[in-house]
Amino acid sequence: MYSIIVVPPPTTEDDPNRTQRRLAPGERLIFGRSTRDANDLIVPHDGVSRRAGVISAQGAFWTLSNLSGGQTYVVENPEGAGEHIKVGPGRLDAPVPFEFSRIVLPAAGDLLPIEVWAPRHDYLRGEESLDGDTTTPAFSVDRTKRYFAVLAALCEPRLRGEPHAPLPTVEQVVERLRPAWPAASRTSVQWNIDYLAVKLRLKPGPDTADTGPRLNGKKESLVSLALRFDLVREDDLVVLAAPATRGTR
Repeated sequence: MYSIIVVPPPTTEDDPNRTQRRLAPGERLIFGRSTRDANDLIVPHDGVSRRAGVISAQGAFWTLSNLSGGQTYVVENPEGAGEHIKVGPGRLDAPVPFEFSRIVLPAAGDLLPIEVWAPRHDYLRGEESLDGDTTTPAFSVDRTKRYFAVLAALCEPRLRGEPHAPLPTVEQVVERLRPAWPAASRTSVQWNIDYLAVKLRLKPGPDTADTGPRLNGKKESLVSLALRFDLVREDDLVVLAAPATRGTR
């Protein structure tokens, strides 16, 4: 099964349809300017090294080796609103975590894109055959509860494609939640934020004598953790428009 699809840069401005190269796990593609150095993909630009790099398929992800002597390559996530990694000169087998990627080659004033798609997704089929107790989840959240709606409202600006957007104030969260939770107030929203800080183990719980250090930037810490571990995804923003549930917080 092919796991990596490579789309070369256009050879001319009116040639947007490039021949795709498909790599199965374990296969690799060498790219560069030279037609005599065993390159699999020729990038005909004087600013590209004769042997510029290697794309290697590794199952559900891929790696990039930078064979140039002085150029840093940037691998962008076109869906990530600026998210990218840098692969320095001589770096071998740098893992790329994006499903959709764009390698940007600096070439004598030009920026040449090589697109790489990694559509293959592998998943664990379950633990039915394993003996013993099931694993306790790292973070347990109930998407029907009010605290989750508060968390979703805090995460919404960054989930909407603005990774560095300022977080909403408590008053803005209250207004955002009003359609689904008419009784929302500053006090109730702040209570849920404090509850989330304990639930997600950013602060010790009330059943311990150790109150822990004061948590500055509580909202920022909550959003950072929620987005890093996918506790809230863009699909979850529907809770902001759904009717309020009768469940407890």
